[in-house]
Amino acid sequence: MPTEISSPIQGSLVAIVTPMHADGALDLEALKKLIDWHVVSGTAAIVIVGTTGESPTVDVDEHALLIKTTVEHAAGRIKVIAGTGANSTKEAISLAAYAKSVGADASLSVVPYYNKPTQEGLYQHFRAIAEAVDLPVILYNVPGRTVADMATATTLRLAEVPGIVGIKDATGDIARGSDLIRRLRLLEKGSGKRFSIYSGNDDSALALMAMGSDGVISVTANVAPKLMADMCRLALAGDFAGARAVNDTLMPLHFDLFVEANPIPAKWVLARMGRCNAKTRLPMTPLSARFEPVLEAAMRHAALL
Repeated sequence: MPTEISSPIQGSLVAIVTPMHADGALDLEALKKLIDWHVVSGTAAIVIVGTTGESPTVDVDEHALLIKTTVEHAAGRIKVIAGTGANSTKEAISLAAYAKSVGADASLSVVPYYNKPTQEGLYQHFRAIAEAVDLPVILYNVPGRTVADMATATTLRLAEVPGIVGIKDATGDIARGSDLIRRLRLLEKGSGKRFSIYSGNDDSALALMAMGSDGVISVTANVAPKLMADMCRLALAGDFAGARAVNDTLMPLHFDLFVEANPIPAKWVLARMGRCNAKTRLPMTPLSARFEPVLEAAMRHAALL
């Protein structure tokens, strides 16, 4: 029987960047320092080698090294969710098996991109991963990047598969997210199986927590980990006035960290803060100069400068 998570991971889960040296090589020491920062800031989990971690441009050996380094350095101080998605089911299984072998707590598996599977194809893909590897799977639906969009009905089917324990909903559609939360919670009542729902968009995270989600897999947490952790903690405790106050401080970052393709702005802000190099790999390019004042203003609003 595939492993389930005994208690849900709730709060601010950071979709962490992959620090790189000026020549593009992985900067593992900077990554370790970022992990330490998240531990003391109250981040609930590190999501390593996701979209924000530039998974499309790290090779297989680097992908494995990033997962292994994160698990080893976290050393049980913080949960580690390994990005293991692929548009090949065989490759996704292989990556999930590796994450399991080095001690990751769960995997994040994205809807297959480019090849545009049917809804039945999506169901069979994720079910095959869950059945092949004894590691909890969090689904990741981000149609803006993958083109394929996992329907709510497919998510509900997958929620019943042992080992599939949650979803990162990055549709950006609050009404759709609210309906998904409602229907999954009804399913939970009938099955008794806990299924976690995370916003994949920082700007809608508070709204979805008010509707019953478990938190956010966050880009903003890269640069403001304590504020994101505080906002999620307040919202999950039902203190929505307090959560709104923190979220108001963060809102410019929620928007402006996407003035260009993620993670270009997040890395620029981290470099401005002295946390890591702003280097990204092609086809990502350095932040356009016209956006630097925009991000500076967002940083000042959140008291990061």
